[in-house]
Amino acid sequence: MAGADSGSDAALDPALAQLARQWLAAVRQTSYLDLTADALQRFFEEQTVRLTGALQQGDAAAAAEVGAALVSVGLNSPEALQRSIGVLMPSATGEVLGGFAAGFARAERQKILDDQERIRRAWTRALTDAEHSLQRELHHQAHHDPLTGLPNRVLLYGHLGEALREAGDGARIGVCFLDLDEFKTINDTLGHGYGDQLLVALADRLRGCVNAAGHFVARVGGDEFVVVVRETKGPDELTELAEAMLEALRRPVRLDGHELAVSASIGIVEQPAAGADPEELLRAADATLYLAKADGRARYAVFDAQRNAQQLLQYGLTGRLAGALDRGEFELVYQPLVGLADNRLHGAEALLRWRHPELGTVSPNTFIPVAEQSGMILPLGRWVLRESCLAAAAWQRSHPGHPLLISVNVSPRQCSDPRLLDDVRAALAESGLEPANLQLELTETVLMQETGRPVQTLRQLADLGVRIVIDDFGIGYSNLAYLRHLPVHGLKLAGAFMAGIRKLESDHVDEQIVETVIRLAHTLQMTVTAEGIETADQAARLAALGCDLGQGWHFGRPMEPARIPLTRSPAST
Repeated sequence: MAGADSGSDAALDPALAQLARQWLAAVRQTSYLDLTADALQRFFEEQTVRLTGALQQGDAAAAAEVGAALVSVGLNSPEALQRSIGVLMPSATGEVLGGFAAGFARAERQKILDDQERIRRAWTRALTDAEHSLQRELHHQAHHDPLTGLPNRVLLYGHLGEALREAGDGARIGVCFLDLDEFKTINDTLGHGYGDQLLVALADRLRGCVNAAGHFVARVGGDEFVVVVRETKGPDELTELAEAMLEALRRPVRLDGHELAVSASIGIVEQPAAGADPEELLRAADATLYLAKADGRARYAVFDAQRNAQQLLQYGLTGRLAGALDRGEFELVYQPLVGLADNRLHGAEALLRWRHPELGTVSPNTFIPVAEQSGMILPLGRWVLRESCLAAAAWQRSHPGHPLLISVNVSPRQCSDPRLLDDVRAALAESGLEPANLQLELTETVLMQETGRPVQTLRQLADLGVRIVIDDFGIGYSNLAYLRHLPVHGLKLAGAFMAGIRKLESDHVDEQIVETVIRLAHTLQMTVTAEGIETADQAARLAALGCDLGQGWHFGRPMEPARIPLTRSPAST
């Protein structure tokens, strides 16, 4: 830390001013502070200067006074001490930090003693002159939120437990877990003062919606509220209440010339009261709340046991995924890509499999979304790209006169990764595979972005010589007229189109759609691949329509790279 005057704000060294702001930002939300923003800023600037002097003089006693000063303004939680040390540690010596922590601890112990003494005196006064009145006040303070006046978490658990104990046979109970959307933005842009005022206004609206119907509402966190409904008549009662709350909260609030508006998301649980547990009810409602947020926010979601089980599975998979690649639990299998005109092998698609030692084979439909959300898809995709190119290069070396295409799926998150182009170059360089023998399969949603990193990267990959193909074409919103301006070399028809080409007695609607897509694609010099081919009849009919490549169980199930039929027709194996 550099030295500084202890005079006016204008004379404060910029480095110390920055440190003071960092210190304040780190600890301000660890405790309830009865100080204005300006007063807090001045306080931390003063303490930063004092601590600087202590450091320069090696004065642990002076540092202890700074630690005690924190406690004096209400920053007396262990988290406040921990965060303070985290901010100050890069600049302060161990001796000064030790003095700071010791002063904090002594002041905190003294505060506890003072608080105990105040409570003892208050209790004595209550016994002598106003015992019952003071007891009610203390109980209210212990069970209500000081900002909004609503019941707090303690009272919520008591009320919910009581409701379950008193529920009669066949009674039902409902819980709504509500969280304001993007409330942090208001605190960050306008300050916590405006945020608190907005919370008070919105709490009043909730109170009006809920208490008028005889229900119970509590504030359980910064911008989280819980509503308990006894003796419910079914889920519809809860959804009607949720709609009323969403409508009440979405109306703007005017504060000092600012018109503030936030939306809310609500998780709903409604079930028989018999055997219900308060903790489980709240956990289920909280989990359902995040499903509402995942679905787009500003809405409610009703608890679904199957979806909740899936969510819990995904949470569990996130932890297991972290080390699965290092443990060698992933493997690649390859499904043949066959020319429908010549019935010869033209390549293979690499398909990822997760063989978990406890869970068994985990479906890609289950773990790929988890990997995408957690970011694990980046190292995993990098590994798939490398291994696929190495396998394809081995095929080329063993059959130099029969070049094969290797097709690799690339996720939306990978397309946005600035390292994708370098990863492809590295995989091609290490394996020795020609760029023309690598095909990347992308979803339509990635290519619908006309500008930005994904499209720019795809153009660079196409310039490198790599083929770009749209996977599951026909189930999204893109069209061929738009795609003609993008670096796309081929389309892969969604398997759903095979339904109409599966039976001889079909009405041929799907067949006509496929024929139209093939003609348009060929006009734009794109190849067309059909996946999901299960019969020789389907393969013959698609060949007659002009489809270039086919993939499906008719030609072979996904297999190990050594089993790819390089020297004969896959359909004959």
